[in-house]
Amino acid sequence: MVNLFVNGEGMRGGRVHPTIAGYPFLGEVRTAARYRFYSVRDEFPALQVAEDGGAEIAGELYDVPLDVIAERFLPAEPPELELTVVELSDGSYALAVALRAGESGWHREITEYGGWRAYRE
Repeated sequence: MVNLFVNGEGMRGGRVHPTIAGYPFLGEVRTAARYRFYSVRDEFPALQVAEDGGAEIAGELYDVPLDVIAERFLPAEPPELELTVVELSDGSYALAVALRAGESGWHREITEYGGWRAYRE
């Protein structure tokens, strides 16, 4: 079991959430203030480590078996995202998906919203 941070469609009510819904929900959390946040094609969000600045981004934390992440969660994620490790606001770390290195498709920065749900509202 590993901690998995989700910040978009993996959160409760999202289209990817059913892949992890049966595992322990550990609560609402925020990343450390070192990430930028993007909307990709206005369909899903993506984190990226900020070269400078950055903000805390809202999400949810789950306790999920690594094989479930590999076999169910990741295959449901868009190809623009890749598995990474993120720092949370309490100084701990969790697995998460982030914008794939070198990804140059359409995306718009939405860091100022602080989270996917806030942006979608």
